[in-house]
Amino acid sequence: MIRKNVLIAATFFAAILFTISSFAQPPGPGFNRKQTYDAQHYKIESSFDRAKHEVYADTTVTLKPLAANFTTVDFDAVGLSFTKVTLEPSGANLKYTSAEDKVTVTLDRAYGPSDTISIRLISTARPKKGVYFVDPLVEGGAEQRSPQIWTQGEPDEARHWFPSFDFPSDKATTEQIITTEKENTVIANGELLSKNENANGTVTWHYKMPVPHSVYLLSFVIGKYVKVEDKYKDIPLGFYIYPGREQLATKAYGTTKDMIQVFENLTGVNFPYNKYDQTTVSSFQFGGMENITATTMADTEIAMANVDFLRPAVDDLVSHELAHSWFGNLVTCRNWAELWLNEGFATFMEAAYREKKYNRANYIQKVNEDAEQFMTEDATVKNNHGLYNLHAGNVATLFDRSGVTYNKGGAVIHTLREQVGDETFWKAINLYLNRHKFANVESTDLLAAMEETSKQELDWFFKQWVYGIGYPKLNVTPVWNPAKKTLTLTVNQTQSAVGLNTAAYRLPMSVEFRSGNTEPEKRDIVITKRVETFTYKLPRKPTSIAIDKDSRIPIKTVKVTPIR
Repeated sequence: MIRKNVLIAATFFAAILFTISSFAQPPGPGFNRKQTYDAQHYKIESSFDRAKHEVYADTTVTLKPLAANFTTVDFDAVGLSFTKVTLEPSGANLKYTSAEDKVTVTLDRAYGPSDTISIRLISTARPKKGVYFVDPLVEGGAEQRSPQIWTQGEPDEARHWFPSFDFPSDKATTEQIITTEKENTVIANGELLSKNENANGTVTWHYKMPVPHSVYLLSFVIGKYVKVEDKYKDIPLGFYIYPGREQLATKAYGTTKDMIQVFENLTGVNFPYNKYDQTTVSSFQFGGMENITATTMADTEIAMANVDFLRPAVDDLVSHELAHSWFGNLVTCRNWAELWLNEGFATFMEAAYREKKYNRANYIQKVNEDAEQFMTEDATVKNNHGLYNLHAGNVATLFDRSGVTYNKGGAVIHTLREQVGDETFWKAINLYLNRHKFANVESTDLLAAMEETSKQELDWFFKQWVYGIGYPKLNVTPVWNPAKKTLTLTVNQTQSAVGLNTAAYRLPMSVEFRSGNTEPEKRDIVITKRVETFTYKLPRKPTSIAIDKDSRIPIKTVKVTPIR
Protein backbone atom coordinates (compact mmCIF):
# COMPACT_ATOMS: atom_id res chain seq x y z
CA MET A 1 0.00 0.00 0.00
CA ILE A 2 1.12 3.52 -0.54
CA ARG A 3 -0.23 6.61 1.12
CA LYS A 4 -1.20 9.50 -1.08
CA ASN A 5 1.32 11.88 0.51
CA VAL A 6 4.11 9.40 -0.27
CA LEU A 7 3.13 9.43 -3.93
CA ILE A 8 2.88 13.19 -4.11
CA ALA A 9 6.32 13.64 -2.55
CA ALA A 10 7.74 11.36 -5.21
CA THR A 11 6.87 13.91 -7.81
CA PHE A 12 9.06 16.67 -6.56
CA PHE A 13 21.98 -9.18 4.61
CA ALA A 14 29.39 -17.27 7.08
CA ALA A 15 27.39 -20.18 7.01
CA ILE A 16 23.74 -20.59 7.78
CA LEU A 17 23.09 -19.04 11.18
CA PHE A 18 21.27 -21.28 13.59
CA THR A 19 21.17 -18.58 16.24
CA ILE A 20 20.94 -14.83 16.04
CA SER A 21 22.84 -12.80 18.62
CA SER A 22 20.95 -10.72 21.14
CA PHE A 23 21.76 -7.56 19.22
CA ALA A 24 19.59 -8.77 16.37
CA GLN A 25 16.58 -9.52 18.51
CA PRO A 26 13.69 -7.07 18.40
CA PRO A 27 13.49 -4.80 21.44
CA GLY A 28 10.39 -4.54 23.54
CA PRO A 29 7.26 -6.71 23.40
CA GLY A 30 6.58 -9.40 20.85
CA PHE A 31 3.83 -8.69 18.37
CA ASN A 32 3.11 -12.16 16.98
CA ARG A 33 -0.47 -13.27 17.53
CA LYS A 34 -1.29 -16.60 19.16
CA GLN A 35 -3.21 -19.01 16.95
CA THR A 36 -5.31 -22.02 17.97
CA TYR A 37 -6.18 -22.95 14.39
CA ASP A 38 -4.89 -22.58 10.85
CA ALA A 39 -7.46 -21.28 8.39
CA GLN A 40 -7.30 -23.25 5.14
CA HIS A 41 -9.96 -21.67 2.94
CA TYR A 42 -12.56 -18.90 3.00
CA LYS A 43 -15.62 -19.13 0.76
CA ILE A 44 -17.60 -15.89 0.84
CA GLU A 45 -20.92 -15.39 -0.93
CA SER A 46 -21.88 -11.72 -0.79
CA SER A 47 -24.59 -9.36 -1.95
CA PHE A 48 -25.48 -5.78 -1.08
CA ASP A 49 -28.18 -3.27 -0.30
CA ARG A 50 -26.81 -0.03 -1.70
CA ALA A 51 -29.46 2.19 -0.13
CA LYS A 52 -28.81 0.84 3.35
CA HIS A 53 -25.08 0.30 2.77
CA GLU A 54 -25.56 -3.27 3.94
CA VAL A 55 -23.42 -6.31 3.18
CA TYR A 56 -24.88 -9.81 3.27
CA ALA A 57 -22.14 -12.39 3.68
CA ASP A 58 -22.44 -16.17 3.69
CA THR A 59 -18.97 -17.25 4.81
CA THR A 60 -17.66 -20.79 5.11
CA VAL A 61 -14.31 -21.06 6.89
CA THR A 62 -12.39 -24.31 6.56
CA LEU A 63 -9.71 -24.73 9.23
CA LYS A 64 -7.46 -27.17 11.07
CA PRO A 65 -6.91 -27.10 14.86
CA LEU A 66 -3.33 -26.66 16.00
CA ALA A 67 -3.73 -28.73 19.21
CA ALA A 68 -5.93 -31.42 20.70
CA ASN A 69 -9.16 -30.78 22.61
CA PHE A 70 -10.19 -27.99 20.25
CA THR A 71 -13.78 -27.14 21.16
CA THR A 72 -14.33 -23.45 20.39
CA VAL A 73 -13.36 -21.17 17.52
CA ASP A 74 -12.87 -17.42 17.74
CA PHE A 75 -13.24 -15.33 14.59
CA ASP A 76 -12.52 -11.62 14.34
CA ALA A 77 -15.85 -9.93 13.66
CA VAL A 78 -16.79 -6.29 14.23
CA GLY A 79 -20.35 -5.11 13.78
CA LEU A 80 -21.57 -8.35 12.24
CA SER A 81 -25.06 -9.60 13.01
CA PHE A 82 -25.22 -13.38 12.64
CA THR A 83 -28.42 -15.19 11.70
CA LYS A 84 -27.10 -18.73 11.41
CA VAL A 85 -23.91 -20.70 12.22
CA THR A 86 -23.64 -24.30 11.10
CA LEU A 87 -21.18 -27.15 10.83
CA GLU A 88 -20.61 -28.22 7.25
CA PRO A 89 -21.34 -30.30 5.33
CA SER A 90 -23.93 -31.67 7.78
CA GLY A 91 -25.65 -28.31 8.29
CA ALA A 92 -25.95 -28.93 12.03
CA ASN A 93 -26.54 -25.76 14.00
CA LEU A 94 -23.72 -24.57 16.25
CA LYS A 95 -23.98 -22.38 19.32
CA TYR A 96 -22.22 -19.03 19.15
CA THR A 97 -21.80 -15.83 21.10
CA SER A 98 -20.97 -12.42 19.69
CA ALA A 99 -18.80 -9.87 21.44
CA GLU A 100 -17.70 -6.40 20.36
CA ASP A 101 -14.84 -7.63 18.21
CA LYS A 102 -15.31 -11.38 17.76
CA VAL A 103 -17.71 -14.26 17.43
CA THR A 104 -17.05 -17.45 19.42
CA VAL A 105 -18.40 -20.69 17.97
CA THR A 106 -18.85 -23.77 20.15
CA LEU A 107 -18.21 -26.99 18.23
CA ASP A 108 -20.22 -30.19 18.55
CA ARG A 109 -17.25 -32.09 20.03
CA ALA A 110 -13.51 -31.85 20.64
CA TYR A 111 -11.31 -31.90 17.55
CA GLY A 112 -7.57 -32.24 16.97
CA PRO A 113 -4.83 -31.41 14.42
CA SER A 114 -5.77 -34.32 12.16
CA ASP A 115 -9.28 -32.91 11.67
CA THR A 116 -10.52 -30.45 9.08
CA ILE A 117 -13.53 -28.38 10.14
CA SER A 118 -15.82 -26.24 8.00
CA ILE A 119 -18.00 -23.63 9.71
CA ARG A 120 -20.62 -21.61 7.85
CA LEU A 121 -21.58 -18.20 9.23
CA ILE A 122 -24.34 -16.09 7.69
CA SER A 123 -24.16 -12.41 8.61
CA THR A 124 -25.39 -8.92 7.87
CA ALA A 125 -23.38 -5.74 8.42
CA ARG A 126 -23.39 -2.02 7.82
CA PRO A 127 -19.60 -1.80 7.88
CA LYS A 128 -17.88 1.36 9.00
CA LYS A 129 -14.70 -0.06 7.48
CA GLY A 130 -13.76 -2.84 5.12
CA VAL A 131 -16.47 -2.27 2.49
CA TYR A 132 -17.09 1.22 1.08
CA PHE A 133 -20.12 2.41 -0.87
CA VAL A 134 -19.44 5.34 -3.24
CA ASP A 135 -22.16 7.42 -4.86
CA PRO A 136 -22.09 8.11 -8.60
CA LEU A 137 -20.64 11.31 -10.01
CA VAL A 138 -23.15 13.12 -12.18
CA GLU A 139 -22.27 16.30 -14.05
CA GLY A 140 -24.52 18.09 -16.51
CA GLY A 141 -27.06 15.35 -16.19
CA ALA A 142 -24.60 12.72 -17.36
CA GLU A 143 -23.00 10.04 -15.22
CA GLN A 144 -19.24 10.62 -15.23
CA ARG A 145 -18.54 7.81 -12.79
CA SER A 146 -20.82 4.98 -11.74
CA PRO A 147 -21.65 4.11 -8.14
CA GLN A 148 -19.03 1.80 -6.68
CA ILE A 149 -18.59 -0.73 -3.92
CA TRP A 150 -15.04 -1.67 -3.01
CA THR A 151 -13.03 -3.16 -0.17
CA GLN A 152 -9.98 -2.10 1.80
CA GLY A 153 -8.53 -4.78 4.10
CA GLU A 154 -5.20 -3.51 5.42
CA PRO A 155 -4.46 -3.60 8.24
CA ASP A 156 -7.52 -5.09 9.98
CA GLU A 157 -10.65 -4.09 8.12
CA ALA A 158 -11.67 -7.52 6.77
CA ARG A 159 -13.31 -8.32 10.11
CA HIS A 160 -15.83 -5.56 9.47
CA TRP A 161 -17.62 -7.51 6.73
CA PHE A 162 -16.79 -11.22 7.14
CA PRO A 163 -15.58 -13.39 10.06
CA SER A 164 -11.91 -14.37 9.80
CA PHE A 165 -8.53 -14.63 11.46
CA ASP A 166 -7.72 -11.06 10.55
CA PHE A 167 -3.95 -10.94 11.09
CA PRO A 168 -1.14 -11.28 8.53
CA SER A 169 0.42 -14.43 10.04
CA ASP A 170 -2.38 -16.71 8.84
CA LYS A 171 -2.70 -17.51 5.14
CA ALA A 172 -5.54 -19.29 3.38
CA THR A 173 -6.94 -19.70 -0.10
CA THR A 174 -10.10 -17.74 -0.85
CA GLU A 175 -13.18 -17.90 -3.00
CA GLN A 176 -15.69 -15.14 -3.64
CA ILE A 177 -19.16 -15.44 -5.11
CA ILE A 178 -20.47 -11.91 -5.61
CA THR A 179 -23.93 -10.93 -6.80
CA THR A 180 -24.60 -7.44 -8.11
CA GLU A 181 -26.51 -5.51 -10.77
CA LYS A 182 -26.16 -6.66 -14.36
CA GLU A 183 -24.51 -3.48 -15.64
CA ASN A 184 -21.58 -3.76 -13.25
CA THR A 185 -18.19 -5.35 -13.57
CA VAL A 186 -16.75 -7.23 -10.59
CA ILE A 187 -12.98 -7.42 -10.14
CA ALA A 188 -11.66 -9.74 -7.41
CA ASN A 189 -8.68 -11.91 -6.50
CA GLY A 190 -7.60 -14.83 -8.62
CA GLU A 191 -9.33 -16.53 -11.50
CA LEU A 192 -12.83 -15.75 -12.71
CA LEU A 193 -14.48 -19.19 -12.76
CA SER A 194 -17.94 -18.15 -13.92
CA LYS A 195 -20.35 -15.28 -14.52
CA ASN A 196 -24.02 -16.24 -14.40
CA GLU A 197 -27.13 -14.15 -15.00
CA ASN A 198 -29.96 -14.57 -12.49
CA ALA A 199 -33.71 -14.42 -13.06
CA ASN A 200 -34.00 -11.19 -11.04
CA GLY A 201 -31.65 -9.31 -13.37
CA THR A 202 -28.57 -9.61 -11.23
CA VAL A 203 -25.34 -11.35 -12.17
CA THR A 204 -23.24 -13.61 -9.96
CA TRP A 205 -19.46 -13.58 -10.40
CA HIS A 206 -17.35 -16.46 -9.04
CA TYR A 207 -13.65 -15.84 -8.35
CA LYS A 208 -11.16 -18.25 -6.77
CA MET A 209 -7.67 -17.48 -5.44
CA PRO A 210 -5.81 -20.82 -5.16
CA VAL A 211 -2.65 -19.39 -3.58
CA PRO A 212 -2.73 -18.88 0.24
CA HIS A 213 -2.65 -15.28 1.37
CA SER A 214 -3.42 -13.11 4.39
CA VAL A 215 -7.03 -11.93 4.53
CA TYR A 216 -6.08 -8.25 4.41
CA LEU A 217 -5.23 -8.89 0.75
CA LEU A 218 -8.71 -10.15 -0.16
CA SER A 219 -10.70 -7.65 -2.19
CA PHE A 220 -13.41 -6.85 -4.67
CA VAL A 221 -14.39 -3.80 -6.71
CA ILE A 222 -17.87 -3.34 -8.19
CA GLY A 223 -18.73 -0.64 -10.74
CA LYS A 224 -18.99 0.21 -14.42
CA TYR A 225 -15.58 -0.34 -16.01
CA VAL A 226 -13.87 -0.84 -19.30
CA LYS A 227 -11.12 -3.45 -19.29
CA VAL A 228 -7.96 -2.65 -21.24
CA GLU A 229 -5.98 -5.83 -21.76
CA ASP A 230 -2.27 -6.52 -22.03
CA LYS A 231 -0.08 -9.56 -21.43
CA TYR A 232 3.32 -10.46 -19.97
CA LYS A 233 4.36 -13.91 -21.21
CA ASP A 234 1.27 -16.00 -20.37
CA ILE A 235 0.10 -13.68 -17.60
CA PRO A 236 -2.98 -11.62 -18.51
CA LEU A 237 -2.87 -8.02 -17.37
CA GLY A 238 -6.14 -6.17 -16.85
CA PHE A 239 -6.41 -2.41 -16.49
CA TYR A 240 -9.90 -1.45 -15.31
CA ILE A 241 -10.73 2.16 -16.04
CA TYR A 242 -13.87 4.30 -16.26
CA PRO A 243 -15.60 4.15 -19.66
CA GLY A 244 -14.18 6.67 -22.12
CA ARG A 245 -10.79 6.90 -20.40
CA GLU A 246 -9.05 4.00 -22.10
CA GLN A 247 -6.08 6.15 -23.12
CA LEU A 248 -5.41 6.93 -19.46
CA ALA A 249 -5.09 3.20 -18.76
CA THR A 250 -2.33 2.93 -21.34
CA LYS A 251 -0.51 5.98 -20.00
CA ALA A 252 -0.71 4.84 -16.38
CA TYR A 253 -0.32 1.07 -16.73
CA GLY A 254 1.47 0.59 -20.05
CA THR A 255 4.83 -0.08 -18.39
CA THR A 256 3.48 -2.86 -16.13
CA LYS A 257 4.89 -5.71 -18.22
CA ASP A 258 8.29 -4.00 -18.32
CA MET A 259 8.21 -3.69 -14.54
CA ILE A 260 7.37 -7.39 -14.12
CA GLN A 261 10.33 -8.32 -16.30
CA VAL A 262 12.66 -6.05 -14.32
CA PHE A 263 11.49 -7.43 -10.97
CA GLU A 264 11.77 -11.03 -12.20
CA ASN A 265 15.30 -10.39 -13.44
CA LEU A 266 16.39 -8.65 -10.25
CA THR A 267 14.91 -11.13 -7.76
CA GLY A 268 15.32 -14.28 -9.85
CA VAL A 269 11.74 -15.14 -8.87
CA ASN A 270 9.03 -15.24 -11.52
CA PHE A 271 5.80 -13.34 -11.02
CA PRO A 272 4.03 -15.69 -8.57
CA TYR A 273 0.44 -15.53 -9.82
CA ASN A 274 -1.66 -16.25 -12.90
CA LYS A 275 -3.01 -12.74 -13.49
CA TYR A 276 -2.54 -9.14 -12.46
CA ASP A 277 -5.35 -6.58 -12.47
CA GLN A 278 -5.22 -2.89 -11.62
CA THR A 279 -8.44 -1.00 -10.95
CA THR A 280 -9.14 2.67 -10.29
CA VAL A 281 -11.71 3.62 -7.67
CA SER A 282 -13.09 6.82 -6.25
CA SER A 283 -12.69 8.21 -2.71
CA PHE A 284 -9.81 5.85 -1.94
CA GLN A 285 -7.94 6.92 1.18
CA PHE A 286 -4.59 5.63 -0.07
CA GLY A 287 -2.71 5.95 -3.33
CA GLY A 288 -2.91 2.22 -3.96
CA MET A 289 -3.43 -1.14 -2.26
CA GLU A 290 -1.70 -4.37 -3.32
CA ASN A 291 -4.70 -6.70 -3.05
CA ILE A 292 -3.39 -10.02 -4.29
CA THR A 293 -3.59 -10.18 -8.12
CA ALA A 294 -6.06 -7.27 -8.02
CA THR A 295 -4.48 -3.97 -7.03
CA THR A 296 -6.78 -1.06 -6.21
CA MET A 297 -5.71 2.51 -6.97
CA ALA A 298 -7.12 5.95 -6.34
CA ASP A 299 -8.50 7.50 -9.52
CA THR A 300 -7.09 10.88 -8.52
CA GLU A 301 -3.54 9.47 -8.47
CA ILE A 302 -3.91 7.58 -11.74
CA ALA A 303 -5.29 10.71 -13.42
CA MET A 304 -1.85 12.28 -12.89
CA ALA A 305 -0.63 10.12 -15.79
CA ASN A 306 -2.37 12.59 -18.12
CA VAL A 307 0.26 15.19 -17.18
CA ASP A 308 3.69 14.45 -18.62
CA PHE A 309 5.79 15.73 -15.72
CA LEU A 310 3.59 13.86 -13.18
CA ARG A 311 3.70 10.53 -15.00
CA PRO A 312 6.94 9.37 -13.28
CA ALA A 313 5.09 9.59 -9.96
CA VAL A 314 2.42 7.26 -11.35
CA ASP A 315 5.21 4.91 -12.45
CA ASP A 316 6.41 4.89 -8.84
CA LEU A 317 2.90 4.03 -7.62
CA VAL A 318 2.42 1.27 -10.18
CA SER A 319 5.87 -0.23 -9.51
CA HIS A 320 5.38 0.02 -5.73
CA GLU A 321 2.10 -1.92 -5.76
CA LEU A 322 3.43 -4.44 -8.28
CA ALA A 323 6.54 -5.02 -6.13
CA HIS A 324 4.24 -6.13 -3.32
CA SER A 325 3.51 -9.24 -5.41
CA TRP A 326 6.93 -10.39 -4.20
CA PHE A 327 7.39 -8.31 -1.05
CA GLY A 328 4.18 -8.43 0.99
CA ASN A 329 1.97 -10.89 -0.88
CA LEU A 330 4.33 -13.79 -1.67
CA VAL A 331 6.40 -13.17 1.46
CA THR A 332 4.40 -11.38 4.14
CA CYS A 333 5.33 -9.70 7.42
CA ARG A 334 4.43 -11.98 10.35
CA ASN A 335 3.10 -9.13 12.45
CA TRP A 336 2.46 -5.43 11.98
CA ALA A 337 5.68 -4.39 13.80
CA GLU A 338 7.46 -5.84 10.74
CA LEU A 339 5.43 -3.90 8.19
CA TRP A 340 8.62 -2.30 6.85
CA LEU A 341 9.47 -5.66 5.24
CA ASN A 342 6.45 -5.09 3.00
CA GLU A 343 6.51 -1.35 2.50
CA GLY A 344 10.25 -0.62 2.71
CA PHE A 345 10.95 -3.18 0.01
CA ALA A 346 8.15 -1.92 -2.21
CA THR A 347 9.54 1.60 -1.88
CA PHE A 348 13.08 0.39 -2.63
CA MET A 349 11.82 -1.45 -5.71
CA GLU A 350 10.46 1.83 -7.04
CA ALA A 351 14.07 3.05 -7.14
CA ALA A 352 15.34 -0.29 -8.46
CA TYR A 353 12.96 -0.02 -11.41
CA ARG A 354 14.10 3.54 -12.08
CA GLU A 355 17.70 2.34 -12.13
CA LYS A 356 16.91 -0.17 -14.86
CA LYS A 357 14.62 2.12 -16.83
CA TYR A 358 16.77 5.21 -16.63
CA ASN A 359 20.18 5.07 -14.94
CA ARG A 360 22.07 4.91 -11.64
CA ALA A 361 21.76 8.65 -11.13
CA ASN A 362 17.96 8.47 -11.24
CA TYR A 363 18.06 5.58 -8.73
CA ILE A 364 20.27 7.57 -6.34
CA GLN A 365 18.01 10.59 -6.75
CA LYS A 366 15.00 8.52 -5.67
CA VAL A 367 16.85 6.99 -2.70
CA ASN A 368 17.99 10.43 -1.57
CA GLU A 369 14.46 11.82 -1.92
CA ASP A 370 13.17 9.01 0.30
CA ALA A 371 15.91 9.72 2.86
CA GLU A 372 15.12 13.42 2.87
CA GLN A 373 11.41 12.82 3.31
CA PHE A 374 12.05 10.54 6.30
CA MET A 375 14.43 13.01 7.94
CA THR A 376 12.01 15.88 7.43
CA GLU A 377 9.21 13.89 9.03
CA ASP A 378 11.50 12.72 11.87
CA ALA A 379 12.29 16.33 12.73
CA THR A 380 8.67 17.37 12.95
CA VAL A 381 6.69 14.37 14.27
CA LYS A 382 6.69 13.04 17.81
CA ASN A 383 6.36 9.39 18.88
CA ASN A 384 9.20 8.18 16.70
CA HIS A 385 9.60 4.47 16.07
CA GLY A 386 12.13 2.30 14.29
CA LEU A 387 11.60 0.21 11.20
CA TYR A 388 10.64 -2.46 13.72
CA ASN A 389 7.63 -0.59 15.04
CA LEU A 390 7.18 -0.75 18.82
CA HIS A 391 3.92 1.16 18.41
CA ALA A 392 2.37 -1.58 16.27
CA GLY A 393 0.03 -2.64 19.07
CA ASN A 394 -2.03 0.40 18.11
CA VAL A 395 -2.98 -0.78 14.64
CA ALA A 396 -4.92 2.41 13.92
CA THR A 397 -1.66 4.40 13.82
CA LEU A 398 0.36 2.00 11.65
CA PHE A 399 0.47 4.36 8.71
CA ASP A 400 0.82 7.62 10.64
CA ARG A 401 4.63 7.58 10.34
CA SER A 402 4.86 6.50 6.73
CA GLY A 403 8.20 8.29 6.41
CA VAL A 404 9.72 5.60 8.64
CA THR A 405 8.04 2.49 7.28
CA TYR A 406 8.21 3.49 3.62
CA ASN A 407 10.93 6.05 2.99
CA LYS A 408 13.43 5.10 5.67
CA GLY A 409 12.73 1.45 4.89
CA GLY A 410 13.57 1.91 1.22
CA ALA A 411 16.71 3.93 1.92
CA VAL A 412 17.94 1.43 4.53
CA ILE A 413 17.52 -1.42 2.05
CA HIS A 414 19.66 0.60 -0.36
CA THR A 415 22.31 0.97 2.37
CA LEU A 416 22.16 -2.79 2.98
CA ARG A 417 22.72 -3.33 -0.73
CA GLU A 418 25.75 -1.05 -0.59
CA GLN A 419 27.08 -2.90 2.47
CA VAL A 420 27.02 -6.42 1.01
CA GLY A 421 27.51 -5.54 -2.66
CA ASP A 422 25.09 -5.62 -5.54
CA GLU A 423 25.52 -9.23 -6.70
CA THR A 424 25.45 -10.59 -3.14
CA PHE A 425 22.41 -8.49 -2.29
CA TRP A 426 20.26 -9.86 -5.09
CA LYS A 427 21.42 -13.44 -4.36
CA ALA A 428 20.31 -12.94 -0.78
CA ILE A 429 16.96 -11.53 -1.91
CA ASN A 430 16.44 -14.61 -4.08
CA LEU A 431 17.24 -16.84 -1.09
CA TYR A 432 14.92 -14.83 1.17
CA LEU A 433 12.00 -14.98 -1.25
CA ASN A 434 12.39 -18.66 -2.12
CA ARG A 435 12.94 -19.75 1.48
CA HIS A 436 9.83 -17.98 2.72
CA LYS A 437 7.49 -17.95 -0.29
CA PHE A 438 3.80 -18.24 0.57
CA ALA A 439 4.82 -17.81 4.25
CA ASN A 440 5.60 -15.08 6.77
CA VAL A 441 8.80 -13.32 7.77
CA GLU A 442 10.42 -11.20 10.44
CA SER A 443 13.48 -8.98 10.20
CA THR A 444 15.65 -11.81 11.54
CA ASP A 445 14.78 -13.83 8.44
CA LEU A 446 16.14 -11.09 6.21
CA LEU A 447 19.22 -10.84 8.43
CA ALA A 448 19.85 -14.59 8.14
CA ALA A 449 19.59 -14.55 4.34
CA MET A 450 21.94 -11.58 4.04
CA GLU A 451 24.51 -13.03 6.45
CA GLU A 452 24.43 -16.45 4.84
CA THR A 453 24.94 -15.04 1.39
CA SER A 454 27.45 -12.29 2.17
CA LYS A 455 29.47 -14.19 4.83
CA GLN A 456 29.33 -10.94 6.80
CA GLU A 457 28.20 -10.46 10.40
CA LEU A 458 25.40 -7.91 10.16
CA ASP A 459 23.92 -7.75 13.66
CA TRP A 460 25.28 -4.22 14.00
CA PHE A 461 23.53 -3.12 10.83
CA PHE A 462 20.10 -4.34 11.96
CA LYS A 463 20.58 -3.06 15.50
CA GLN A 464 21.18 0.51 14.37
CA TRP A 465 19.07 0.74 11.23
CA VAL A 466 16.11 -1.61 11.93
CA TYR A 467 15.65 -1.69 15.71
CA GLY A 468 17.04 1.76 16.49
CA ILE A 469 15.28 5.03 15.87
CA GLY A 470 16.41 8.27 14.31
CA TYR A 471 19.51 8.65 12.14
CA PRO A 472 23.16 9.81 12.35
CA LYS A 473 24.02 13.48 12.46
CA LEU A 474 27.69 14.24 11.82
CA ASN A 475 29.73 17.33 12.53
CA VAL A 476 33.09 17.13 10.75
CA THR A 477 35.98 19.43 11.68
CA PRO A 478 39.00 19.30 9.31
CA VAL A 479 42.46 20.61 10.37
CA TRP A 480 45.35 20.90 7.89
CA ASN A 481 48.99 20.42 9.03
CA PRO A 482 51.12 22.10 6.35
CA ALA A 483 54.42 20.77 7.75
CA LYS A 484 53.32 17.12 7.65
CA LYS A 485 50.90 17.58 4.78
CA THR A 486 48.22 15.78 6.72
CA LEU A 487 44.55 16.48 7.16
CA THR A 488 42.89 15.44 10.41
CA LEU A 489 39.13 14.97 10.45
CA THR A 490 37.34 14.99 13.78
CA VAL A 491 33.91 13.41 13.39
CA ASN A 492 31.36 14.02 16.11
CA GLN A 493 28.05 12.15 16.07
CA THR A 494 25.54 14.55 17.58
CA GLN A 495 22.26 12.62 17.38
CA SER A 496 20.42 11.83 20.61
CA ALA A 497 21.90 8.93 22.62
CA VAL A 498 18.76 8.35 24.72
CA GLY A 499 16.63 5.19 24.59
CA LEU A 500 16.61 3.38 21.26
CA ASN A 501 18.63 6.12 19.60
CA THR A 502 22.00 4.82 18.41
CA ALA A 503 24.71 6.79 20.21
CA ALA A 504 27.46 5.79 17.75
CA TYR A 505 26.52 4.49 14.32
CA ARG A 506 28.89 2.34 12.33
CA LEU A 507 29.18 4.20 9.06
CA PRO A 508 31.33 2.72 6.28
CA MET A 509 31.56 5.20 3.43
CA SER A 510 34.03 7.37 1.57
CA VAL A 511 35.55 10.81 1.88
CA GLU A 512 36.74 12.80 -1.11
CA PHE A 513 39.27 15.64 -0.99
CA ARG A 514 39.45 18.18 -3.80
CA SER A 515 42.03 20.84 -4.43
CA GLY A 516 41.22 23.13 -7.31
CA ASN A 517 41.11 21.37 -10.66
CA THR A 518 43.38 18.50 -9.61
CA GLU A 519 42.19 14.89 -9.52
CA PRO A 520 40.30 14.30 -6.27
CA GLU A 521 41.80 12.10 -3.54
CA LYS A 522 39.31 9.48 -2.34
CA ARG A 523 39.63 7.44 0.85
CA ASP A 524 37.43 4.85 2.57
CA ILE A 525 36.34 5.66 6.08
CA VAL A 526 34.53 3.62 8.75
CA ILE A 527 33.14 5.71 11.57
CA THR A 528 32.38 3.66 14.70
CA LYS A 529 32.64 6.04 17.67
CA ARG A 530 30.70 8.96 19.01
CA VAL A 531 33.82 11.12 18.58
CA GLU A 532 36.58 9.89 16.30
CA THR A 533 39.57 11.31 14.43
CA PHE A 534 41.05 10.26 11.10
CA THR A 535 44.33 11.51 9.65
CA TYR A 536 45.20 11.41 5.96
CA LYS A 537 48.44 12.13 4.11
CA LEU A 538 47.62 14.32 1.12
CA PRO A 539 49.73 15.97 -1.59
CA ARG A 540 48.24 19.39 -0.95
CA LYS A 541 45.72 21.21 1.20
CA PRO A 542 42.23 20.42 -0.05
CA THR A 543 39.84 23.18 -0.87
CA SER A 544 36.72 21.06 -0.36
CA ILE A 545 35.68 17.82 1.35
CA ALA A 546 32.79 15.57 0.33
CA ILE A 547 31.54 12.90 2.73
CA ASP A 548 29.78 9.89 1.16
CA LYS A 549 29.50 11.54 -2.25
CA ASP A 550 28.13 8.33 -3.77
CA SER A 551 25.29 8.12 -1.20
CA ARG A 552 26.05 4.72 0.30
CA ILE A 553 24.30 5.99 3.43
CA PRO A 554 21.71 8.55 2.37
CA ILE A 555 20.02 8.78 5.80
CA LYS A 556 22.32 11.19 7.60
CA THR A 557 23.19 14.82 7.91
CA VAL A 558 26.77 16.08 7.58
CA LYS A 559 28.10 19.49 8.52
CA VAL A 560 31.70 20.17 7.51
CA THR A 561 33.32 23.27 8.97
CA PRO A 562 35.83 25.24 6.90
CA ILE A 563 39.34 23.75 6.79
CA ARG A 564 41.74 25.27 9.28
